[in-house]
Amino acid sequence: MTDPHTLSRSAARGVRHARELEGHLTWLDTFSGTALGVLSVASGIYTYLGVSSLLDENGAMSVFAAIAYSVAVSVGIFVFWSYLMRLFPAVRTARARTGLLGAIGLGSLAIIAMSSWLNAAALAGSAAVEQHLAETVQDYQSALERAHEIALSGQALERDVARVRQSFEDLSEQEAAGTLSGLAGRGAVFRVLRQKSAELSALETQIAAQTPLVDNAFTEGNTILSRMRALTVEQGPVEARSVEFSEAAVRLQGLITQLRQLSVAQLVERAAQDLAASVVLPELDGRTDENRADQSATISSVLEVLAARAATLEQAAQSVGSLQPPAEVTYTPISAADAVILYARNFVPSWAGAIAIDLLPMVLVLILAITHGAIRQGREGAAIEDTLTLAELRAAVTALRDVESDLAAREADLHPAEDPTPAEDDKIAQLKGPAS
Repeated sequence: MTDPHTLSRSAARGVRHARELEGHLTWLDTFSGTALGVLSVASGIYTYLGVSSLLDENGAMSVFAAIAYSVAVSVGIFVFWSYLMRLFPAVRTARARTGLLGAIGLGSLAIIAMSSWLNAAALAGSAAVEQHLAETVQDYQSALERAHEIALSGQALERDVARVRQSFEDLSEQEAAGTLSGLAGRGAVFRVLRQKSAELSALETQIAAQTPLVDNAFTEGNTILSRMRALTVEQGPVEARSVEFSEAAVRLQGLITQLRQLSVAQLVERAAQDLAASVVLPELDGRTDENRADQSATISSVLEVLAARAATLEQAAQSVGSLQPPAEVTYTPISAADAVILYARNFVPSWAGAIAIDLLPMVLVLILAITHGAIRQGREGAAIEDTLTLAELRAAVTALRDVESDLAAREADLHPAEDPTPAEDDKIAQLKGPAS
């Protein structure tokens, strides 16, 4: 069985501990409201900056709207956390605490939705927009390099065309020497070979003419990219830089489209198809039937070679045409708030600070709840007289004396002292006579 004296000493220690905690809370209450007000005002200021970045106009009405919104946010945060700092530590049942915890969660989400993301926009909005510009530059650079690579692959077909042309020129020289059909000179077979050689030579010249255009477009594109990179890191308002960046992006997109159009893959493919399909056969000019038969057989062989070379050239052109085209890149200007959300993973510290300034009072609520719980636990099991301080005891004694005085006064009013009768006066006089 527990010793009553031991229990009394334990209760006294708990009471002293509870009084110590109450003293700390009394001192902390002197500036807790002020601290909460400062946090609310700071959040309102950053909310104002975030709202201002979203408004398109800069007139008086826009300024008034931003101020009204930020003031509403500050008041809402202050009232919300003030309620919880008072009510949450005071409730004792699990049901009540669960309900208030749900209210804390819902209110915290509301605060993040109406304030924290705007605070993050104010803290890291310009950096987020610059991040968007940098990401866009990388996308444009990849698209430009890809378009240039495809264009160069098309220009490389010039070597394939030159090789086929050279083979037909060599065959024509052999025919002129009489080693093909057996008839020396520039007869029907020679003219067929020269006809296709001339077509390929014209195609080769057309491809070669595209090379300076491809090089100039790529050089100009790199110049624009350099300027766009510089705009992402220059000093000054990011809005003004975004305007110039947008203009440069339009010019660069035009150059990328030009590079795609300069690719000669489709041109070479169509020329290869026409190479074997459109052959103008000259009249056989052999003097004898045997000579004309030899010319016909040689022309048939030439057409077979022509078809094979055309198929090879068409396949090479198709391989270039099947290359993955550059991705479509379009620069879309975005606001600071949208940029912060889009690139949130790159600005985790800013998001953490923006949310912390709004939800820091939650920590104070939990601290108060834990402290009040410890106070209640310290006072548990203690008699009422053990929980009274000396000041409280003196106040209680004074109040008791006041109550007793009031009761005596009321008793006197209800039962007043009666005046003495004449007989009693004579007795008193007789008693006083001898005494004198």
